[in-house]
Amino acid sequence: MSEQVAAGKITADANGQLAKLMFFTISLGLVPITSYFGSLKYLWNGNATYSAFTAVAAANLILVAYIVTAILDDKGTAPSPPKETKKTQ
Repeated sequence: MSEQVAAGKITADANGQLAKLMFFTISLGLVPITSYFGSLKYLWNGNATYSAFTAVAAANLILVAYIVTAILDDKGTAPSPPKETKKTQ
């Protein structure tokens, strides 16, 4: 029975990671483009160079956020060391 629970947990973790990957993939496509055109029209008054810098900064923020969440997830799923009992000493 515990094998089924473990398999279900692995599937749930994989689905969560896939959803997170899809979210960051879509964000990496949409956020820089919208920040470029939004800052081009409303923030920098037509200066394409500053708008490009804004889009690059937005893309880097998305990448850093993905890396941080991946590191935190990796730390959360690390196996804990087995506790020592009298039999293992």
